Amino acid sequence: MKVVIAPDSFKESLSAAEVAAAIARGWAQVFPDAQIVLQPMADGGEGTVDALLAATGGERRECQVRGPMGTPVAAHWGWLPGRTAVIEMAAASGLHWVPREQRDATRATTYGTGELIGQALDAGAVRIILGLGGSATNDGGAGLLQALGVCLLDDQGRELAPGGAALAGLARLDLSGLDARLQGVQVDVAADVDNPLCGMQGASQVFGPQKGANPTQVEQLDAALNHYAHIAAETLGEDHRQYPGVGAAGGLGFAVRAFLQAGFRPGVELVAEVSGLAQALEGADLVITGEGRLDAQSLHGKTPVGVARIAQAAGVPVIALVGSLGEDYQKLYEAGIEAAFSLAPGPMSLQAALDGAAGELQARASDIARLWRLAQSAR
Repeated sequence: MKVVIAPDSFKESLSAAEVAAAIARGWAQVFPDAQIVLQPMADGGEGTVDALLAATGGERRECQVRGPMGTPVAAHWGWLPGRTAVIEMAAASGLHWVPREQRDATRATTYGTGELIGQALDAGAVRIILGLGGSATNDGGAGLLQALGVCLLDDQGRELAPGGAALAGLARLDLSGLDARLQGVQVDVAADVDNPLCGMQGASQVFGPQKGANPTQVEQLDAALNHYAHIAAETLGEDHRQYPGVGAAGGLGFAVRAFLQAGFRPGVELVAEVSGLAQALEGADLVITGEGRLDAQSLHGKTPVGVARIAQAAGVPVIALVGSLGEDYQKLYEAGIEAAFSLAPGPMSLQAALDGAAGELQARASDIARLWRLAQSAR
């Protein structure tokens, strides 16, 4: 028997690798001779670096960069075989770096994410995988561009201050200093949203409030990004503001598409490709996937559904083990998940669930393995 275990992380509880290991322990209690393949996954957000490092044997690299509010933060990125760098923008510019009372979407900058790209270029990367998600920023990727050598100038020729609000004063983009090494690098963006840059479905309107923007600031930021996109279109000869996904991470998607010629892919597809999930499924009898919560929204780019689609193409059934099952989770059965199970054995606090996730994963995996053994013996 061959079982592939391909879960996402359980946020604030276990990494994808830890989830996979816990499920493997439970399965091995019932089938000690099974061939168990651990394939930690992610969808481009938090945990993408760690999942790809675990899958490929890559190297985790630490560095200090400018955080979203300008103070230094300890960030990380991954170096994979084939001179590929994997970067989570949240590692440098994420919302978790800013206490709730200090969040200011008008001033937050993606400069640190640009510094991480600079680190990858220094290492000789020929491919950069950039995961978008969890950002504290709404600057359209302006900070990232500044870190990579672009000058954003006002009508007096002065460099703009950090943050999305300052873009209202943009008069000219000077691209002459943009790091020339980017011309030889393939940039792939892993994102699970398809928002444009501006408008009712744009970065400011949809995501600005969770980053601390009040209604007045949301309108201010949307207008500033629209102006920025207009100047960029005049500079580049192409308007990128309406492309799906460019509103991701506060408009960071816009900057990397327009100025770095990045391609966009669903995050779970990119992770699956790099980690070799399709190859791991060859000869498999079962896939076990999972994440913290499964509901109808999981259809929009989340890991279990992405894993299920790839497994379905290979003719391998999929079971999901998750922290909780939400509204209309049954819709995922049409996407290739055969059955889904939650972990909690009974009523408990959220903290207790987070603390006990590894043990419950092991126990539920063992229970499912017993049911699987029963089904096999009944044939």
